[in-house]
Amino acid sequence: MSSSTREIVASAPGKVNLHLGVGNARADGYHELVTVFQAVERRERVRIVVEDEAACVESGSVVVGMQTHFHVDVPDEDIDTPRNLTWRAVDAVVDAVRARSGVQGLSLPKAKLVVDKHVFVAGGMAGGSADAAAGLVAANAYVERYCGERLSEEDLYDLAAGLGADVPFALHGHTALGTGRGDALVEVLGRGTYWWVFCNPKIGISTGKAFETLDDLRHDNPALVPHLDTAALSQALVTGDPRELAKHLHNDLEAAAVAMRPRIAALITRIESETELVARAIVSGSGPTIAALCFDEEAARTLETVLRDSVEGVEVFCTSGPSAGAQLEA
Repeated sequence: MSSSTREIVASAPGKVNLHLGVGNARADGYHELVTVFQAVERRERVRIVVEDEAACVESGSVVVGMQTHFHVDVPDEDIDTPRNLTWRAVDAVVDAVRARSGVQGLSLPKAKLVVDKHVFVAGGMAGGSADAAAGLVAANAYVERYCGERLSEEDLYDLAAGLGADVPFALHGHTALGTGRGDALVEVLGRGTYWWVFCNPKIGISTGKAFETLDDLRHDNPALVPHLDTAALSQALVTGDPRELAKHLHNDLEAAAVAMRPRIAALITRIESETELVARAIVSGSGPTIAALCFDEEAARTLETVLRDSVEGVEVFCTSGPSAGAQLEA
């Protein structure tokens, strides 16, 4: 940061679904979900950068531009636009503070957003939701710094739910049960640290299409019923033993991901063949990323190297969970 700029920095975690049970479609188009999220220590970072001589604006967006630095593969499309969830999150906080303050034309300095992406793009790990959550926290600190106002934690969760179903969990972090769209959260108690290797085959899957495919599969195969009971998983988390947790990992959307992208099944088989390293491998969220639960840190780091050296066309990293939710860093 140069002497002529000021920054506010926040981060938020990616996630893995330890359990993802998909119920029936609702009237609003979403499906009823019962999911257990675990935040992982692979964090997205958002910086709000304000020049010392920045002009102030009294209405509209304070954001004048956005730049994303990719520490994973770069997507084909330009994501640095006002449609980006991070940009929308900052605008949402500013709009809410302006509405609450009752001050017409509340003046705030123009700012630039800089995002460091460490979570796979469109990979089933809620990287975009983590960006949004970090944006909410950073924007709340920004408005407090420049106008003395701030939103409550409850206000931020309300804004998060309006931005996307996974954004509230990125704010919350740790391990939590999500119901409804996945945005009604209750903390799940657990013990220990779990080590994961995430393998992205870079074969995109639309989240909406994954849910549609699951509906079609269930229509043709009544045995594909929703798995909505998380009691055994919750008990396994208390043990702190990855072997116990592995027995109860489940993702209803895995059937859809495999049907849409058959290579995923082959990759799961390949990963689980490393029996001295891996307790279980499942699809993360709607995919295509595969989450491999390892026995310990050494096993995870070894598997990361093995997959990088032996499997073509994938991105791989290892990390641990649970991790804290969105938080200020500077």
